[in-house]
Amino acid sequence: MFTQRLSSTPRGARLARHLAVGQLHAWGILYGSDVSEAVAVIVAELAANAVTHGRVPGRDFELRLTLVTGGVRVEVTDSRSGSRPPGPRDVRPPSPLAESKRGLVLVDAVADRWEVLDREPPGKTVRAEVDVPEWWSLVRRQGLR
Repeated sequence: MFTQRLSSTPRGARLARHLAVGQLHAWGILYGSDVSEAVAVIVAELAANAVTHGRVPGRDFELRLTLVTGGVRVEVTDSRSGSRPPGPRDVRPPSPLAESKRGLVLVDAVADRWEVLDREPPGKTVRAEVDVPEWWSLVRRQGLR
């Protein structure tokens, strides 16, 4: 498992993406692979949302990556309570000329599964999973199980 708290700033969001692909590479999921690219998109979008919509002044957001059976789980947690983002069945594409509202559409397109969870104390976590082909051989090479 990899966990990192990051500042709720654009710089923190960029760093989250770089840390995620670096950790995947350390686990044997090579930079530029389909899985690495999918996780990079997911982390970039969820971190940007945490910074833009989930920001609470003075509070960080958290990135967590976990190797789970068959894949990689990405979790981004922020501290803002109140309205939740739409879940997987509720995401609607924006109008063609819209300048925003594409983040969760991208997450929905590249994640194999995802969900929005409430968190205590206030806040929410968006969890997404990407399946890893050849997962078992990766785990055996890394000696993780």
